Amino acid sequence: MRAVVIEEPNKLSVSQVPDPVPGPGDVVLKVTAAGLCGTDVHMLAGEFGPTRYPVIPGHEFSGEVVAVGSAVTGFAEGDAVAADPAVYCGTCHFCSIGHGNLCEKWGTIGITMDGAAAEYVRVPAGNCYRLPETVDLRHAPLIEPLSTILRGFDLVGPKLGDHFLIYGAGTMGLLYLQVAQRAGAASVSVVDINEDRLEVARELGADAVATSADALTANHPLGWQVVTDCTGNVRAIEDGLTRPIRGGTFQQFGCAPDQETARFSPFRIYNDEIRIVGSMAILHTYGRAVEMLGKGIIDCEKMITHRFGLDQYAEALKTFELGTGRKLQIVPNGEVG
Repeated sequence: MRAVVIEEPNKLSVSQVPDPVPGPGDVVLKVTAAGLCGTDVHMLAGEFGPTRYPVIPGHEFSGEVVAVGSAVTGFAEGDAVAADPAVYCGTCHFCSIGHGNLCEKWGTIGITMDGAAAEYVRVPAGNCYRLPETVDLRHAPLIEPLSTILRGFDLVGPKLGDHFLIYGAGTMGLLYLQVAQRAGAASVSVVDINEDRLEVARELGADAVATSADALTANHPLGWQVVTDCTGNVRAIEDGLTRPIRGGTFQQFGCAPDQETARFSPFRIYNDEIRIVGSMAILHTYGRAVEMLGKGIIDCEKMITHRFGLDQYAEALKTFELGTGRKLQIVPNGEVG
């Protein structure tokens, strides 16, 4: 089959590689689409520590089952599925206390093992979810980023009537916006330097948008109950840490380069009882995200703006880095554009 391969940091190719063969507990999917993520950019740049090179990227994906392992009973050829990419050891300290996303041997399809920027991908059957009829296979790769948003909400535990401030109107920020609205937010404000993305945030119902949080403080002079960074940009993070109301929460959701550091006021964290919460990947949220996408809480057509073939992967990364569009997809076996 043909696949994108990140050979090592800053070295990318589209190559012929062996077709995946299912182990006893695996299925093989013919990939419908694979979403492009900021993590993929960091992987190519050598900025995401867990990456194991060489690797086929692609951890947000959907497809049709074309082969099943000898021990698989829950799936059959032709099933439309999406898959949680996370793979845990199940035996380490963190797995034993229910925090598999912090597994000492943490693995993810498309990061530590071959992913879906390819014609076919092998997946543990236990990670697969049969899609509701209401979910288009082309939209289903949004389930993975949506499931990370749900993990973030589990950690923050917002109250009904909280006011939210989101940094970033890319895919993750816009998903966070739509979930916050369903979670009973009193208001959701969005900051981004990209005016086109802010317009989409408006269309999706943001109460206020601006290129700087300073422009939003008139209506929130004390700050916001929940401030979330969905950019991974250190300047945005440093600004965001100044914005929670006393007793509020700052959530680091965006993935920053693994060697970056941010400055903040420890005194304010202490004096104002600011809670800082990280959010790492997925934990017991993928199935819920399948159901929520099936209920139509996300405007999928507005979220997905570009589709690229395998040979256009480098172009897709450049488009992503330019901030053009929203969710970009790789379509190994179908129509692009």
